[in-house]
Amino acid sequence: MELPPSLPLFRKTRFYHYLFLLLSLVVFLISYSAFLLPSSPSVTSLANLIWPTPKPTKKNKDKLPFAIGEAEKECDLFSGNWVWDESSRPLYEESECPYLLPQQTCQEHGRPDKDYLYWRWQPHNCLIPRFDASLMLETLRGKRMMFVGDSLNRGQFISLVCLVHKIIPNDAKSLHKVDSFTIFTAKNYNATIEFYWAPFLLESNADSPGKHRVPDRIVRKDSINTHGQNWKGVDIMVFNTYIWWMTGRTFKILNGTFDDNIKHIADVPTEDAYGMAMENLLRWIKGNVDPKRNRVFFTSMSPSHAWSKEWGGDPNGNCYNETKMIDDPNYWGSDSRKSIMQVIGEEFGKSKVPITFLNITQLSMPRKDAHTSIYKERWGPLCQEERANPVSYADCIHWCVPGIQDVWNELLFAKLFYP
Repeated sequence: MELPPSLPLFRKTRFYHYLFLLLSLVVFLISYSAFLLPSSPSVTSLANLIWPTPKPTKKNKDKLPFAIGEAEKECDLFSGNWVWDESSRPLYEESECPYLLPQQTCQEHGRPDKDYLYWRWQPHNCLIPRFDASLMLETLRGKRMMFVGDSLNRGQFISLVCLVHKIIPNDAKSLHKVDSFTIFTAKNYNATIEFYWAPFLLESNADSPGKHRVPDRIVRKDSINTHGQNWKGVDIMVFNTYIWWMTGRTFKILNGTFDDNIKHIADVPTEDAYGMAMENLLRWIKGNVDPKRNRVFFTSMSPSHAWSKEWGGDPNGNCYNETKMIDDPNYWGSDSRKSIMQVIGEEFGKSKVPITFLNITQLSMPRKDAHTSIYKERWGPLCQEERANPVSYADCIHWCVPGIQDVWNELLFAKLFYP
């Protein structure tokens, strides 16, 4: 007859059984805590520390260039909320990036708070893959990546440089400016990440990268090739244009050239002028982009926060002294015209070349806390009236870096490799 196990052995077996159950429960909680725990500014779930490895896509003729995987089903990267995360934010320290512009370095220029640095974007139904500088640079080996547009796109360009430069030896990287170009070179990779100043994409009277403050902005009709000739041969392109168009309900369009003695300038509705620029851009893309080799991105409008009365604040205030986000998830500032978003949608819907739309507008809308405000280098000295009223000179358009533009690049990274 078989004897029962001895009591010590029986207890040991039960111990391992319970240990296995406990470990299984821990793994389950880590894997699914994003769905079990609330996402809020005060709660960082365990899953926030776990980043997914997307499944590789099946090889097929529709696979986009540079894609190595696919996005999770039902995943909208641009729909989510901001999560407080001191464990992985910021992605780098301001002092660690020598390429930051003095118009971006808020801490260096005396910003007393740091809370704006610790917010991470969390989509509702999925996770954003961790930014991988090595993968980015290996992908760019022997290639060119270019941001084209205004100073907001330049900010995103500098953010990306800050995200990748740390893994490159000091003697194997450089940044230099030539006319409208700012070029970061990773020598060991024979790769460049570039920025090209063209605030309207078309030719304008504000095309000088150093002297572009003009009283009346004028864009030359159907002039995409003026700048477009400098974009040829680029492998990954990231376009933006918006804030420079916002001068009122109409915009000045030049028929002819800026060299004409008699200039024919027409005031047209801003939406029509912007639509003309988008038509020009699509025409250039169609003639110069190989959808089997190249990728094109377009970044939506970056919201500004010039009137605090719109979010229930001081009727005479703006982003100055704002250190908290806007609570209303449906808030939409009047400076971000939905009619322009509609123009973009209508025009891009006509493109036969895939264009990846980086819809950063809504997710950036609550971030009144993340602007450079008064904590930046000024173009000129302040007068006595300005010094007495910081609201009058606070920059509520541009963003502190590190900060929200690093999130834009995380989304760019996700869409580039896991579309």
